Amino acid sequence: MIKTDILIIGAGPTGLFTVFEAGLLKLKCHIIDALPQPGGQLAELYPKKPIYDIPGFPEIKAGVLVDNLMEQIKAFQPGFTLGEVAQDIDKQEDGSFIVTTNKGTKHHAPIIAIAGGLGSFEPRKPPIQNLAQFEDKGVQYMIRNPENFEGKSVVIAGGGDSALDWSIYLADIADEVTLVHRRNEFRGALESVDRVKELKDLGKIKLITPAEIVDVYGSDHLEGVMIRKNNNPEEDFALSTDYFIPLFGLSPKLGPIAKWGLEIEKNAIKVDNTLDYQTNIPGIYAIGDVNTYPGKLKLILCGFHEATLMCQSAYQRIHPNKRYVMKYTTVGGVTGFDGSKKEAPKAVVKSID
Repeated sequence: MIKTDILIIGAGPTGLFTVFEAGLLKLKCHIIDALPQPGGQLAELYPKKPIYDIPGFPEIKAGVLVDNLMEQIKAFQPGFTLGEVAQDIDKQEDGSFIVTTNKGTKHHAPIIAIAGGLGSFEPRKPPIQNLAQFEDKGVQYMIRNPENFEGKSVVIAGGGDSALDWSIYLADIADEVTLVHRRNEFRGALESVDRVKELKDLGKIKLITPAEIVDVYGSDHLEGVMIRKNNNPEEDFALSTDYFIPLFGLSPKLGPIAKWGLEIEKNAIKVDNTLDYQTNIPGIYAIGDVNTYPGKLKLILCGFHEATLMCQSAYQRIHPNKRYVMKYTTVGGVTGFDGSKKEAPKAVVKSID
């Protein structure tokens, strides 16, 4: 069983920054996320899109922000349970909680911080009748191990950043990459669109637009897809492939958390107040886009603020007889659990003769 001070559900920017604020209070954190890597929507949906409202950064790519947050919390050595969904919760006699994932991994903590963004994400699946028959048999909705596609043929469907970025990435790994999109225009970053066109001209990506996948076929494993050009059934043709990866984004849902007895309002978790963002269950907090309260703004900046106040409240619950005296990082520096220390250079006092 994994034991920690604060169990964070959601590895998006708010969940990651919680690790830093908790670390300043000497509280250990462990994070559960359904996605295979930290970063939440920023990493999965739009890693190359610029964000303009992060203080101190006139512009920063979403993926770079995630990298920076991971670097910022490295000294506090958080644990991660990735690719698993927080499913069941059991409150213990001492007020702590045991959270079990869909894969049976158990976590024990006195504090739970739900920072699941808009909820757990499920892939948006195209309306292809027999698609489910080939799931994990050539049909994948997320790419976890790119090396598995070495020497294979891959068909990617979609017109956003994920479809563009993975097409570019796999062009150097797979034997053949085909990108299918129902429009001639793409919704992704301009540099990604330009790169795909460049790889098309080099013969490293086969681009089929406007078109869509209307069927998949095979026996024990996917063997190919049917492609419809120009929305005209008379232009349907088969294309042999080892893998079909539809990348149409993710659908946010609260998932199993909705059954934990929390007060829910319009698919968001209602918090009792804005002093610490605690839910109706003592010891369980909701921060970031997943919560709701009067005046709520769904901004990354607001999630950082909520995480900061939540950690202060969590410290008092864990150490009710201790009084924490806040010190500015400019004064006290940052001491990591790994023994590292960041602090401003000490002033040198010299006598004047």
